[in-house]
Amino acid sequence: MSASATLEQFPCVYTFKIFGRRSDHFAERVRAIIAATLGSVPYDALTTRESSGGRYLSVTVLARVESRAQLERVYADLRAEDEVLLYI
Repeated sequence: MSASATLEQFPCVYTFKIFGRRSDHFAERVRAIIAATLGSVPYDALTTRESSGGRYLSVTVLARVESRAQLERVYADLRAEDEVLLYI
């Protein structure tokens, strides 16, 4: 897919949704992964939601992304993290 065929216009505020097993540190780990590429991610830019059975946690992060390369880097880092089960 070419850059001109994408829907995103950069820079933009992008919504990341990341899912993993519920733990005390999962949300902070997700925030750190995203911050490693995009810079500081304020705590109020992050929301969490537990699954109905309590086994899983979804983390939503709103972050400013300057380029497609940054977006691809964040997704590569999320893919490499063992605790991340799914991301959209």
